[in-house]
Amino acid sequence: MELCYQLPVLPLDRPVPKHVLSRRGAISFSSSSSLFGAPDPRQLSQRRGAISYDSSDQTALYIRMLARAESAGSIPARRIRRLFSFQRHLLSSRLLRGAPHLNPLHILDDDYCGQAKCMLEKVGSWNFDIFLFDRLTNGNSLIFLTFHLLNQYGLIELFQLDMVKVRRFLVLVQEDYHNQNPYHNAVHAADVTQAMHCYLREPKLAQSLTSFDILLGLLAAATHDLDHPGVNQPFLIKTNHYLAALYRNTSVLENHHWRSAVGLLRETDLFSHLPAEDSMSIERQLGSLILATDISRQNDYLSRFRTHLDENDLCLGHSTHRHFVLQMALKCADICNPCRPWELSKQWSEKVTEEFFHQGDIEKKHKLEISPLCDSEANTIASVQIGFMTYVVEPLFAEWARFSDTRLSQTMLGHLGLNKASWSAMEPEASGSSEEGESEPARATEEPSSRALSQGSQES
Repeated sequence: MELCYQLPVLPLDRPVPKHVLSRRGAISFSSSSSLFGAPDPRQLSQRRGAISYDSSDQTALYIRMLARAESAGSIPARRIRRLFSFQRHLLSSRLLRGAPHLNPLHILDDDYCGQAKCMLEKVGSWNFDIFLFDRLTNGNSLIFLTFHLLNQYGLIELFQLDMVKVRRFLVLVQEDYHNQNPYHNAVHAADVTQAMHCYLREPKLAQSLTSFDILLGLLAAATHDLDHPGVNQPFLIKTNHYLAALYRNTSVLENHHWRSAVGLLRETDLFSHLPAEDSMSIERQLGSLILATDISRQNDYLSRFRTHLDENDLCLGHSTHRHFVLQMALKCADICNPCRPWELSKQWSEKVTEEFFHQGDIEKKHKLEISPLCDSEANTIASVQIGFMTYVVEPLFAEWARFSDTRLSQTMLGHLGLNKASWSAMEPEASGSSEEGESEPARATEEPSSRALSQGSQES
């Protein structure tokens, strides 16, 4: 069902409570609007209603839906999501500011919101279906999920965050992701945030991390791919993109994600009430976490992690060690798709490969050298995933399981093995012996730091 709105269309056709009329303000809307590019109104069924609001601060007091109907029009989904977000912002702001609950308030499509709330009760489950959750929240999965987690951990109250600023920040974060990207979009960010939550609940971390660490971890997960252009760093460099020049060809995407996140933090004044040194520390450590997702530095981080585990010298009582573990947790969350159940993992594999191949098509069109794994004629989803799992995912999650030997770690490794076997069964060149099945991806990837890590850089 698609909606469109117009201001004004209808008068308020039911009595409005006196406490609302005393601070008069009203918005009426109808599905017969052409404001958002809807077709002939006669092709649309009516959906009518009104919002009454406090004219002094424009916080919603009263929302009344009079009817539902299906629409035959074609309205840009981004505009509809933007309106939903604005409505929810208005609706929630009065309650979040502590105003008395004078009237029953209703959110549009409340039945869907109810289902989303039921899903959030199991947000710590590794089987959490982020695709379903995104549909139930009308494309607002990142906003709903991150807001819920910040509240669940008690971070909003503890850090005395203005909840309206929090909501505005999350809306801006979600809108800064490019939803035309098959993979690097807001749903991926929501998925990484949910995975990060699962890791934060692991016993070693839950017993050691401070609230400040948890806040940083969730914010980093939600913003780690902010404003991702849908192409990788080598593409930006060889096309002389301004971002490559700005960051001197070094961690180009990760630096941009970090700086974009800092820009939104400052635009919304989310931490303006904190001492300047605290807000600067948040920005700096947020950058350290996001920069850790640069896959070109994968071997450095993995080597350090392995050394710590071999020497058994990780002390989570030290802030530097806790921060390093957060970096490793974010790296795992960023590339955990092969460790999800097959139904979810397969969808992510198809989406990331679609994004690779789209970049390859652009390179072909402009007669550029085709990046590894981006040539749809030379690669398949199966071959891409087998190489990625073998040289990037398995080494990382094997070390994470050494650090946190829990049921979740064993579950992830189990899914990883089954998913790799499933892709191998689809790839004729990998259907031979186990050694032959792995030697072909090895040749295709040349070295872990070459083609396989190139793909990882796009996933991160």
